[in-house]
Amino acid sequence: MVCTGNICRSPMAEVVLRERLGESGLAERVEVASAGTSNEEEGNPIDRRARAVLAENGYPVPPHRAHQVAPGELARYDLALAMTEQHARALRRRAELDGSASSAEIRLWREFDPTAADATDLDVPDPWWGGIEDFHDTLAVVESGADGVVTYLREALARV
Repeated sequence: MVCTGNICRSPMAEVVLRERLGESGLAERVEVASAGTSNEEEGNPIDRRARAVLAENGYPVPPHRAHQVAPGELARYDLALAMTEQHARALRRRAELDGSASSAEIRLWREFDPTAADATDLDVPDPWWGGIEDFHDTLAVVESGADGVVTYLREALARV
């Protein structure tokens, strides 16, 4: 999962996806991680509001330190889920600079969200500039896409 600073959206998606994979029995078969397209939050923990909203909704919040997608990192993964189209473009540029033939498939998180099927904007909203209610809204969007991601991963693993 990839967002801008790796302190709000992508770690929220990482936590939710880990939980859903655990519920589906796929946790042992899928590695889940998150990163940012920027280094501005490098080393910082998950945003306190994101942590509070996750905990309030029953999610465990493991230790987290933000990091920027590093050169060559995309080659370690099969799938990179961008929170916005801007993040997807940054990931495509990173993959191009890396020149790796085995770079991750780059998709948008909301491509897997059935409530976004007719949406023209597939960006996961950035809660950072808002209040706690914006973090609740972002979590709801992340949760809406999580089961679709799990289904996609289950199907991908069945083809291996």
